[in-house]
Amino acid sequence: MNAPTTDTSHTYRRATVIGGGVIGISWTGLFLAHGLAVTVNDPRPDVRDEVLAGLAEITPALAEIGLPTGDLAARLHFEADLATAVADADVVQENGPERLAVKQEIWQVVERAAPAHALLATSTSGIPASAIAQAMTQPERLVVGHPFNPPHLVPLVEIVPGEKTAPQTLRAARDFYAAMGKKPQILRKEIPGFVANRLQSALFRECVHLVAESVVSEAELDEIVTDSIGLRWAVAGPFRTFHLGGGPGGLPHFVRHLGPAMEASWPALGTPAFDEPTVAVLTEQAADAFGAEPVGELAARRDRAQIALMRALGRTPDQAGDPAAGSTAAARA
Repeated sequence: MNAPTTDTSHTYRRATVIGGGVIGISWTGLFLAHGLAVTVNDPRPDVRDEVLAGLAEITPALAEIGLPTGDLAARLHFEADLATAVADADVVQENGPERLAVKQEIWQVVERAAPAHALLATSTSGIPASAIAQAMTQPERLVVGHPFNPPHLVPLVEIVPGEKTAPQTLRAARDFYAAMGKKPQILRKEIPGFVANRLQSALFRECVHLVAESVVSEAELDEIVTDSIGLRWAVAGPFRTFHLGGGPGGLPHFVRHLGPAMEASWPALGTPAFDEPTVAVLTEQAADAFGAEPVGELAARRDRAQIALMRALGRTPDQAGDPAAGSTAAARA
């Protein structure tokens, strides 16, 4: 078993991505574009074709944000055996099935086989690190590195400690993701679902309720969000928005004068369930709203719009004064 190290100055040159699905492909492309050698671990027989096809789809977006994309696959490897795949990794980014038992099994193997200096991160979207690390003998090594889809574009990475995650692990994760051009946020305490997913889930619950109650259609609701709070929150989060909404008195004025009316509406918010009638409505409307175009084309259009918005906000690497960041990030980590 490899004893953990407290050295956070190690240069990250080799990454192992566990899971070759949508998130794994996105991480793989980002790491490759930043100069790392990447090994993808996935037992599926078609994983090579899937990953290469996925990389081809996201390469234009990586190039658009100023990252070098020439011959990304030259540093890409595939290894079906998990222990072998992580044996020389500097960082392990796990994106396996969102099932606790599976993740526990994965990390038991990884901690035994990966080098002592390796950063160990799980992309889980809601399972606490403490639960996953219960099966580990070195729980201080594991941290949640939760991205927002797609990880190669959206800046946020939520770094979430488990009960026993070591402070140096948090620092190493923060520095590594920052070197990859991300905007890491270390949460102050562990909570299921973390922050961004909890917010997304709360809003989506009301979206489902409004559509299920025939107040609006899915397409209409999407337009309402993108033409209002989507635009607003892109430039100022909820608290800053309401601080500005309070005028010279700021957030305290807003809460005193408009807060009671907002609070009174909370009990009336919907509590829908994904029962058969609701799923049928959502499925039918999704087919009407999005079914005419392939998902790949919709995703490419989303990425172009996402990049344009990030560029307007100064959130892309090519606006950070380092258009060649991809060739040096590994050394800076």
